[in-house]
Amino acid sequence: MAERISRSTLVSALVAIAALALVVTGLTAITRAGAPAVGASPGAGAPAPVSHVMQGTRHTQGHAVAPADPVPSGDDPDGDGYIPAIPPVTDVEPSVEIPPHRYFHEFQANCSVDHTGSVDPIVYPGQTGKSHNHTFMGNDSTDENSTTASLGEGGTACKAPGDLSAYWMPTLYDGDQEVRPAGPQTIYYKAGVTDYRTVRPFPKGLRFVVGSPTQTAAEFRDHPGMVEGYECGESYHNYEFPATCPTSRDTQLNLRMQAPSCWDGKHLDTPDHKAHMAYPVVTGANQDVCPASHPVALPMIEFKMAWPVNGDMSQVRLASGTGHSFHYDFFNAWDDATLDAMVGHCIVGGLQCDARGYDQNNPGEGAALDENYELP
Repeated sequence: MAERISRSTLVSALVAIAALALVVTGLTAITRAGAPAVGASPGAGAPAPVSHVMQGTRHTQGHAVAPADPVPSGDDPDGDGYIPAIPPVTDVEPSVEIPPHRYFHEFQANCSVDHTGSVDPIVYPGQTGKSHNHTFMGNDSTDENSTTASLGEGGTACKAPGDLSAYWMPTLYDGDQEVRPAGPQTIYYKAGVTDYRTVRPFPKGLRFVVGSPTQTAAEFRDHPGMVEGYECGESYHNYEFPATCPTSRDTQLNLRMQAPSCWDGKHLDTPDHKAHMAYPVVTGANQDVCPASHPVALPMIEFKMAWPVNGDMSQVRLASGTGHSFHYDFFNAWDDATLDAMVGHCIVGGLQCDARGYDQNNPGEGAALDENYELP
């Protein structure tokens, strides 16, 4: 009898130990899945991505849309992720009117790459090394501590001195070699709505993220801002990097992607860096109209990037991961009067303008800026 009791006790003990081990293992897995990644972002020699944390979502590779815990910063002192527009824009109704036909209503911001770094002042304000590496265009002072005020005191790599905005995207690598777009890149400011007459300038300090490093290939392909995917030579509609590109000197890897252009009028930023913006919706006579929740029509930004890489593309990747992890960020710091002039003359005026606000097909309309790309 004593022997049977001893064996029974031993079996029970072993069962209890095994159950406890399973519980500990499960808790450890849950903790690891939900905990923020820690560690510095890689540089040019090791561009593997680091995780960002998205509130209410599973932790995945790439960069976060919002920090897990409140992080106070210059423009968001309580760190809750909401930056109010002061004053807010209210009493705006989305326009369903059909304006006089104009084929174009746009202007260009031609901005060069100024620097790269593992910082992101929108997603990780005040934190160095938590983001994957980014390529920064426009404002030359952009770093993890950038605020509306600090950008206003910086310089710019854009043709128009009044464009102090910050534009950035994940850095592209060929093997371990950083590949920067060469020369001024084309960033279009367009009418995203049919009634181009209702487009107004960005409010100072508005910021948002377009796309996500954690999106799937299908989400990248079907993104409402997608134009034609990656292009090189005669190859179009690629949603990952093509295996090869022609080796001719003028062949580059290109990508165009459009941003949402309808604003809620209330916030310069929200915790996910997206909810305050929306894409127009199609309604009525096939018109693009802002939704009632985001009634304020702003310029639609379109990145048109060109990286000087071709030939064998097998080692080409982004700091955030594969080709479908492409995304970009915008932080408005335009001089108000300059942006107002460009939007009014080119977008509301129905012209196809260069970075001076000049439409060569309508020379009689003049230019918004002088030969130095400044207000006359």
